[in-house]
Amino acid sequence: MEVSVMGPTKRQWKAIQSNDDHADGQFYYGVMSTGIFCRPSCRSRLPLQRNVQIFKTPTAAIEAGLRPCKRCRPTGDLVSPDVWVTEIKTIIEHHYAENLTLTELATLAHGAPYYLHHVFRRATGLTPLAYLQQVRLEHAQELLRGTTWTVQVIAQQCGFRSSSYFSTQFKAAIGQTPRAFREK
Repeated sequence: MEVSVMGPTKRQWKAIQSNDDHADGQFYYGVMSTGIFCRPSCRSRLPLQRNVQIFKTPTAAIEAGLRPCKRCRPTGDLVSPDVWVTEIKTIIEHHYAENLTLTELATLAHGAPYYLHHVFRRATGLTPLAYLQQVRLEHAQELLRGTTWTVQVIAQQCGFRSSSYFSTQFKAAIGQTPRAFREK
């Protein structure tokens, strides 16, 4: 495997910061916190330098367990929409308790917000934010069944902005209030 054990050199980091297309093909950088690798010219959000590892080839990055960026396509291949939708679902399922916007989701998935929305909706029939709401409600049901936490605590743990909003959304989706659901 051709993985560097150090972060980028000053020259490499400067190329990443400035999206230098002249550095493309000389190296690839992996963002270890997201599991994605890019070309130096990629216009995605700048990662923290401490999370970056340098690879000589796309193959080395893939062998290290990273996947190619959807935006800059460092392997030159288009990523299957089905694979991408699965990755988007995984991101949502890991970040459901956060205040996740479409823009933040697109950044995490290395894609454009509206294209992500379009691909996800076409594949699942749901918008990414509707899927996020569904995941939150599923976790809330588990917590209502398995804990004695208050509705307010469960709402916060599942990423809802208030317990009243949570109760309204829960009743609309499930057909009963959280308290009635727990009592059944």
